[in-house]
Amino acid sequence: MSLFLHYLTMPYLLRGIVLTLEVTALGLLGGLVLGAALAAMQLSRLGLLAAIARGYAIIFRGTPLILQMVFAYDALPRIGLTLPAVLAGSLALAFNEAPFIAEMIRAGVLGVDRGQTLAGQALGMTPAVLMRRIVAPQAIRVAVPAFGNEAVSALKNSSLASTIAVPELTLRSTQLASSTFDFFSIFFAAGLLYLVLTGAISALQLVIERWLDLDRARSAPAASDAPASASFARPERRQAPARIAVETKGLAKSYDGRKILDGLDLSVREGEVVALLGPSGSGKSTLLRCLNHLEDWDEGDIHIFGRRLGYGDNGRKLSPREIALERARVGVGMVFQQFNLFGHLSALENIAGPLRWVHGVEARAAEARGRELLDRVGLGHRAEALPRHLSGGQQQRVAIARALAAHPSVLLLDEPTSALDPELVGEVLETIRGLARDGGLTMIISTHQIRFADEVADRVIFLSGGAILEDGPAHETLARPKTPAFARFLSVMEAERVSELPR
Repeated sequence: MSLFLHYLTMPYLLRGIVLTLEVTALGLLGGLVLGAALAAMQLSRLGLLAAIARGYAIIFRGTPLILQMVFAYDALPRIGLTLPAVLAGSLALAFNEAPFIAEMIRAGVLGVDRGQTLAGQALGMTPAVLMRRIVAPQAIRVAVPAFGNEAVSALKNSSLASTIAVPELTLRSTQLASSTFDFFSIFFAAGLLYLVLTGAISALQLVIERWLDLDRARSAPAASDAPASASFARPERRQAPARIAVETKGLAKSYDGRKILDGLDLSVREGEVVALLGPSGSGKSTLLRCLNHLEDWDEGDIHIFGRRLGYGDNGRKLSPREIALERARVGVGMVFQQFNLFGHLSALENIAGPLRWVHGVEARAAEARGRELLDRVGLGHRAEALPRHLSGGQQQRVAIARALAAHPSVLLLDEPTSALDPELVGEVLETIRGLARDGGLTMIISTHQIRFADEVADRVIFLSGGAILEDGPAHETLARPKTPAFARFLSVMEAERVSELPR
């Protein structure tokens, strides 16, 4: 036992630990940088970059690390690149780890719900802000356990650097055992030292996971990504109640050769509440997503308060970053079917965060605005709750509050109750009724709630096959449909409503 303890504290072996950690750290750091690049290439829309990244992964995941280390140490000098053994081993380890780390990063990014990305875009976040504030924080939480496991694997794989004469822990243990012939005590001590190192990595992983735990005490709000402003008061409405707020001309959109919007012409005046009705697949959601430029359209133009959406003053098409800035300037809020709240942020942060990151609102003013809106939708007491701790109706009310935060001139609501259980529909509809009663806000609501449309809408528009079949005052149009298609639709909706009533 005394000899075993002697080996545990032997400076010769302890110096080997330093080299083991050096090779591991350099390999993981290089693998992380290269892995992030490979993940970005695979997530890119450019097929060539994705193909190169996949080819790299096939090569380095399909060949043994020991051969890669020998190549880095013995083959690279043949092309004039001679590396010290430690650096060669670290380089080989980095190149080997990169494809594995790339898959962790890619899985984390793809694991973030697409709806959250759409919500961030609708709020005016640029691609960089969206990645930094929405995608990366959630992807990192997903990747941490896998990366901890990979770090342990890299630490153990660093022992293969002994094949190119890196005097790390394994090589020193082998040399010591060869000279003393005390194989059991030496290798048992080396194994225990490896166990201590891997245990430290596991402990660090748990600390990081706890630090990233969403249910821990909430921290102070993050800094703004946009120039700060002192306050965020409601902008004054221009005195032109009869002007056109939203206008489309010849709007056309197809998916896989199927027409979704077929040369649609629409105009909505400022302050109007318009209900879009129509069967599934009629183009309602596509129209709303085009109005906020979440979808590109094939033909036609969209104007929001006279501004041609998607084009600069010189007629040039805008880049993705410019489109994001345009969304923030134009002021079109959007509420989605599936809520699309940011899962890593509290109810309050879902509202205040975009104000800081997109509009440059000072943190206190953004928080005050968030609390004001949560009170308005009856959720002031749930400000610190994460989305997963809220009911569906509560999540949708937070989503409505978030859409209202930047004082939009136009609010788009895409089937705001379709994802809710029947008993939760009423609370969301009442919130929307309140917005309609307040007046001044232009609203376009896609819905199947006929009675609700009759109560809150000024106009009803019936879409079918991507075209407008009926357009008129809400009550009159619903009471006396002019086309057989609309009459059949209303009949079906009424039959479904009656069938859902309790018996």
